[in-house]
Amino acid sequence: MPEEVVEHLVPKNFTTNGTGEHMIDCTLGEGGHSAVFLKRFPDLHITGIDADKNIINTARERLKEFGGRIEIHRGWAQDFLSNFGKGETPEKAANTRQPSIILLDLGVSLYHYEKGDRGFSFRGTEPLDMRIDTESELYAAKILARYSEQELANMLYHNAEEHHSRRIARAIAETRQRTPIENAAALEKLIWDAVPAPYRRGRIHPATKTFQALRVEVNGELEKLPGLLDAAYNTLRPGGRLGVISFNSLEDRIVKHFFRAKTAGKHHKSNRNSKNFDTNIETPIRKEALLLTTKPAQPSREEIKTNPPSRSAKLRALEKPPQAED
Repeated sequence: MPEEVVEHLVPKNFTTNGTGEHMIDCTLGEGGHSAVFLKRFPDLHITGIDADKNIINTARERLKEFGGRIEIHRGWAQDFLSNFGKGETPEKAANTRQPSIILLDLGVSLYHYEKGDRGFSFRGTEPLDMRIDTESELYAAKILARYSEQELANMLYHNAEEHHSRRIARAIAETRQRTPIENAAALEKLIWDAVPAPYRRGRIHPATKTFQALRVEVNGELEKLPGLLDAAYNTLRPGGRLGVISFNSLEDRIVKHFFRAKTAGKHHKSNRNSKNFDTNIETPIRKEALLLTTKPAQPSREEIKTNPPSRSAKLRALEKPPQAED
């Protein structure tokens, strides 16, 4: 959604070429969004963050033409944002530019499905790993081996709203007594055999939600998201914009509630003609964030044709008040 992201995330007072502007791409991936912004705004500087050392190498190669305008940090975005500007010398802190744009793309990169060899896709025989940070201790096969049947069922339902969670959890528990479940193909077949026949003919493959639930559990995605949103909002400069792209209803629900709490119902319909923030002179001034997407922006039909995984993407955006909140 490159055009939609640029349209919603460039602040009103953003300079034409991005001179002096700073953006943080919290989920750098292969660098697609960063490349769009760097090309569009020739003086913009971007900090890109990702926990996957392999995909960082891919992004670094893709973005090398932009030289020092892109800085790449390996790690989790929440950790980076929570420590933004802290512990620096006064001279360096004075030059730390609060970002005018922060982007969170919560989707898993196609790199992980096609080149990661970590079992993100059920259409292969890769080991069931699913770690973004390959140095973390928890991985998918370990969950399948050690979680109790009840824990597995709860995980499948809470992380992916899998309505056949108990059937699948029971099949996992029974199968692992005979043989370890260690690769994606074995888990896919187990799920296919466990679910009712009508479910196999549904809109999505019956293994989709189980693989989602495992990935979310391994990487703590839902658990980390509220703290990540809070850290991003706090790091954003007054008047800056925060955008979040989500790919499933659980993520989108968390984002929607966070934005609702920050905007308290204040919104506008046009990105180009936003109104001033509301104040009430009879009470202490309370300036609220401005909701830029009353309904989430979604990819065009043309993009969906060329990039089918984008069909479930939803972009929500808000603008921080011109003055920092008390």
